[in-house]
Amino acid sequence: MADVENKHPENVDGPFYVDDQCIDCDLCRSTAPDFYGRADGGYSFLLVQPTDDDQIALCQEAADACPVEAIGNDGG
Repeated sequence: MADVENKHPENVDGPFYVDDQCIDCDLCRSTAPDFYGRADGGYSFLLVQPTDDDQIALCQEAADACPVEAIGNDGG
């Protein structure tokens, strides 16, 4: 389960974030490439927060599929 206390500093402010459990598997970036990016350190982070229901669903799909549960959603 993702921990907001361990989220990467590159994440934009908002409910979705990626924490330090990320293993750089690329699943979130391939599922929702407009929202997740890759840091030089070899992990993902939130580039942009989703704003509508379709975008939120896409980001949540990536979070649900994360093999190490590194994606958090403090919004619901």
